[in-house]
Amino acid sequence: MKKRYRIQFPKQGSFDLGQDEVSFKLIESDRRIDLRFHDYAEIYGRPGLYEQLFYERLQCSSPQKVGEILAQTLRANGQSTRELRVLDLGAGNGMMGEVLRAQGVSRLVGADIIQAACDAALRDRPDVYDEYYVADFTALDAGLVEDIGAWGIDCLTVVAALGFGDIPPAAFLQAMQFVREGGWIAFNIRDTFLDASDDSGFSRFVREMIAGRFLSVHHLERYRHRLSMEGAPLFYYALVARKNEDVPTDFLASRSIVA
Repeated sequence: MKKRYRIQFPKQGSFDLGQDEVSFKLIESDRRIDLRFHDYAEIYGRPGLYEQLFYERLQCSSPQKVGEILAQTLRANGQSTRELRVLDLGAGNGMMGEVLRAQGVSRLVGADIIQAACDAALRDRPDVYDEYYVADFTALDAGLVEDIGAWGIDCLTVVAALGFGDIPPAAFLQAMQFVREGGWIAFNIRDTFLDASDDSGFSRFVREMIAGRFLSVHHLERYRHRLSMEGAPLFYYALVARKNEDVPTDFLASRSIVA
């Protein structure tokens, strides 16, 4: 029987924080531990807590949604997910990887910046990834670039990890460079990041990727990512695009986008 955790959300009226600042209380024995939603090391260190919090209580649907539209887009282009060699960036404890493995992808490589994510994936889903790298994609050494490049990646997935300080533009850009030209990029992003009124560097970067010459968008869909703690829907966009060409290494600097 899997362990169940006692989780308490704040009282009504305490929900004016940013999505990356929201916290909850975890009750263990006689202790009440305050954890932010983005305290990944603490959450991943407790088997099943991530799933109970985000997928049961808050009804997150993003791995299934992104996996579904990726498979749908490939079928429309005469391809199959079984042909893919995927880099799953921000892989966490393997929720997206599990969806991709069920679709029968040819090769699946996970990557995350924290060791706790890798440990959780290997603990909870040991048969999902062919390899899992713990690395900062803003500062990969030449050996690691060569090692990841040797997988012949033709698809990048990034689910529930873009924005809010998790994966910065420079890391996303580096991951995109591993995808061969003509390969696929599938990710999701909070709907506000595609609003022209958002002038943040990350928002401008994503909008330029979508609207520029580097990607051809095949599917863009607004959907309910999950519920907020007060039960309100949080909407994201799920996107699948084909990579046309590599992005120049000076792209971010030339547009004054903070890496």
